[in-house]
Amino acid sequence: MKSIIYNIKVCIAVVAVAMAATSCLEKYPGAGIQTEKAMKTYEDALQINTGIYALLKSSSLYTGYLTYLPDVQADMVYAVDGYSNQMGSFWLWQLRSTTSESEAVYAGLYNVISNCNFFLENVGVVKANTIDDEKLSELDVLTGEIYTVRALCYSELIKLYCEAYNPKTANEQKGVVLRKYYSKKEKAERASLYDSYQFVLDDLKKAEEILDNENDLYGNIYATRAKAEALHARVALYMQDWQTAIDYSTLLIESDKFALSSVNSAVGNGNHFDYLWTNDDGYEIIWRIYLTPESYGGMLGSPFLGFNTDRTYYYPDYVPAQWVLNLYDSSDLRYGAYFANAQTGHSHGLVWPLLMKYRGNESFISSYYLYEVSMPKPFRLSEQYLIRAEAYCRQGDYSKASNDLTKLRSARYESGKGSMTVNADNWLNNIANERVRELYMEGHRLQDIKRWGKDYNEGKGFERTPQTNSLEEGSRLKRSADDYMFVWPIPRHEVEAPGSQVEQNEGY
Repeated sequence: MKSIIYNIKVCIAVVAVAMAATSCLEKYPGAGIQTEKAMKTYEDALQINTGIYALLKSSSLYTGYLTYLPDVQADMVYAVDGYSNQMGSFWLWQLRSTTSESEAVYAGLYNVISNCNFFLENVGVVKANTIDDEKLSELDVLTGEIYTVRALCYSELIKLYCEAYNPKTANEQKGVVLRKYYSKKEKAERASLYDSYQFVLDDLKKAEEILDNENDLYGNIYATRAKAEALHARVALYMQDWQTAIDYSTLLIESDKFALSSVNSAVGNGNHFDYLWTNDDGYEIIWRIYLTPESYGGMLGSPFLGFNTDRTYYYPDYVPAQWVLNLYDSSDLRYGAYFANAQTGHSHGLVWPLLMKYRGNESFISSYYLYEVSMPKPFRLSEQYLIRAEAYCRQGDYSKASNDLTKLRSARYESGKGSMTVNADNWLNNIANERVRELYMEGHRLQDIKRWGKDYNEGKGFERTPQTNSLEEGSRLKRSADDYMFVWPIPRHEVEAPGSQVEQNEGY
């Protein structure tokens, strides 16, 4: 298997190219690598591919904002009195087209897309210069990986910067700016939401045609066919294509390459579910972002622990919402993996169950005293069970949905307890709560409330209720599911760039 830190020299050069222009959408060579010299050999292609994976480690993306900002904005955590104001615009719902965090996510995703386009634009030249059959085969695999990564980045942009998909109006809804090329100039205008999702599906189709299941294995750090299938299931759910969501999630659930990491199965001094978070490895990981102590991007645990301040006390900016903590019953061992009661170092001395899910990789802590660095796991098998259960419910098959939910919960509950039965009256509320229990602070909550709309909580969205030592400002915030800020603003500089025809989202 390729080493994730094989050679980052070209990665650094590619980043320089991508950041050369003022607009996130206008990225051309010239200021960095000359395209006629940049990627001609198999070794060049391998290095560019490695560099693209390195870009995904950015603190603007999976090791930071992209993972936890949507949950901070929703109702999953509360800002603590005396917090540092990081992500304050999202906590307070004061988003603007110049909000730095949303600008960073937007730029980070288009940065990766630009580099994917660079690879795809040049890989044909590399193949023409390669006569080794094994290397030619590997170039095909690398190409499949890049199509998958590009599809992922576009799906994230759609999720955050577009309305929820409505099959009846998708051709009229605003999507994202689709960049298909690296060196060819394209119009700066938003495609329809329908066309945006079709572009994602087209990339996934290409990836699935190229990749096979031979390289699928749990804990993978590369974009295998399983990752493409997992993304396909998620996208189908967002598009309300229930049968496709079922078909693709079933491929993963029935695969012999993955299994739920059970709290009832021991490993070392703990269980396999704990091991997912303490050691960033486990049977149910379909794809993870690989980090090293020397190259780790952001620190997922920092906003929720603040332990690195003095390595004595915790100084969290955000603590778990009480209503979330109340969702776990005594037999649900996810609680012990995710939370631990601790006294903070704040002047008010708050004692609260803090988020330990991102306390950090044990090997990083023991060898480098590096806390709060956890490898993001954008695709886990548990999400596929939740996707399939929801899709079954949409089709009225509550028995199969109940079986999936019970299977998932049996891997999380002591002695295999945790059975759940859903019906026409309670299925959405049960699935919504299970998604909170399972996917807490992994970036799904804002999208879930937005896409469920009036079906969930009568369209009321959420309402915060002040809790102990929570920041007064924002702790009583109430937002309905149709609030325009469920959709993030397009950065102002993209809308106002010379020649831009990019339309801003409503309300900004």
